[in-house]
Amino acid sequence: MNITAFRYRFIGYVEPLSGIFLKLGISPNMITVLSLLAGVACAVCYAMSAFLPGSILLFISAILDLVDGTVARRSGRETRFGAVFDWIADKYTDAVVIIGVGISAIPIITRIFPGPSTWDFAIVALAVTGSLMNTFIKPVTYAEIGFTERRDGKIEDPLEGVGFFGRPETLLILGLGGLVGYIWVSVIIIAVCTNLSALERIIYLYRRYS
Repeated sequence: MNITAFRYRFIGYVEPLSGIFLKLGISPNMITVLSLLAGVACAVCYAMSAFLPGSILLFISAILDLVDGTVARRSGRETRFGAVFDWIADKYTDAVVIIGVGISAIPIITRIFPGPSTWDFAIVALAVTGSLMNTFIKPVTYAEIGFTERRDGKIEDPLEGVGFFGRPETLLILGLGGLVGYIWVSVIIIAVCTNLSALERIIYLYRRYS
């Protein structure tokens, strides 16, 4: 079970905000672009060790990521390109914000175990890899196993509630870490949990489809 399993409950909270974008006539794809730009701005802040404003931008990016799909559904402007573009923008955001922490060169693992700076680079690389692979498993499952049914624009699949640490958990932990001054702890948690969650999903698929 993960936060993604409760996604449809959270969408209700952004309905008022989506109404504002509808009145302004801003397209769903433009909202996705704004979400990506907020993510890139977060990464720049993180790279400059401005973790507090960076985390605020990260949460803005996450909220906009919920709003774009809601606006698309309410305006009848859902497209397959929009769904793909939203997914691509999410992955760029996930990667650059963690890389931003790495560029800041703050001690992460070396804060606990003294050693070369390459250890910190390694844990950042592991966090980026785990974050991307943990979610990349889903589109591979769609393609190889053949899930096509959609609910509110999203493909239904057996992995929706599988994996204890998904994208929402990653953004939440990273953002909270930046807000309270422990972003180095967040990177370690993400590096460990995203890869374990990916392993959980692989085991699930093996047991069900091998």
